[in-house]
Amino acid sequence: EKYKQIILSFLRLDKKIPKTKLAKLVYLADAGWFYYHLKSMSGMQYRKIQYGPVADPYFRIIDELYNNGQIEIDQTKDGAMLISQTRGGAKVTLSQLNLDEEKLIKDIEKKWKGKKTKEIVEFTHNQFPYLCANENDIIFLGLITQEDPHEYY
Repeated sequence: EKYKQIILSFLRLDKKIPKTKLAKLVYLADAGWFYYHLKSMSGMQYRKIQYGPVADPYFRIIDELYNNGQIEIDQTKDGAMLISQTRGGAKVTLSQLNLDEEKLIKDIEKKWKGKKTKEIVEFTHNQFPYLCANENDIIFLGLITQEDPHEYY
């Protein structure tokens, strides 16, 4: 549930987000939280895939939010999927997130707003957790403590 609320929190801040970029923003929230608290915000593990670290349930949860009418998915001319919250979804409370978690999400959204998906994908590809994992393996988020947190929020 908390992972869903992190996704919805980003959608409240930025009305339409490409699906891949949203996955990366959620990862950066977890990584940023891990940096200071030595645990991820969502409790999810991330896998090294082609477009960067992604939690295994991400695609299933996006489908679930869409099927429940909480998000809308629009396809652009170039095939990218833009995700937005539906009007009904805007009324969902984010009871699982505390004020510090919400602040971190806002800081990350502010830092990456206006940046292209390709930029955030390249950024996450150059971080130690991604670089040190084998393809399709779970990444070790603990390596994020070797990075400069101000680079991503």
